[in-house]
Amino acid sequence: MASIDDCKIIELNKVGSDKGSLAYTESEHSTPFDIKRVYYTYDIPTAAERGGHAHKEQHELVFAASGSFEVVLDDGKKKKTVFLNNPGKGLHIIPGIWRELKSFSTASVVLVMASDVFLDSDYIKDYKLFVND
Repeated sequence: MASIDDCKIIELNKVGSDKGSLAYTESEHSTPFDIKRVYYTYDIPTAAERGGHAHKEQHELVFAASGSFEVVLDDGKKKKTVFLNNPGKGLHIIPGIWRELKSFSTASVVLVMASDVFLDSDYIKDYKLFVND
């Protein structure tokens, strides 16, 4: 059974200089899964809520590429809120965890690295079905 305790912050490799910082990850070295899809959301209204689903098989690594927001994790028994505001630190969300994103700052950008391509069949979109599974 999936547990919110298995969702961890992962710090990306970082190279800094007087020209700025570069954060990076590589599937075989610092990411706990092979990356098959990368997407981002932006122009998010501050009062919006995103997510509202769980995945059956897919892993995700979620970053605040810009700005900040909260991720509410739920395993059906416990809930935990994680605040993301550092583009060098991502939240690894394992399969079987319900997630909701909220409390977006102005100009937030949510960057997600996923372990699979988009498959609608991998989504659990009904919370009642999620907790009764």
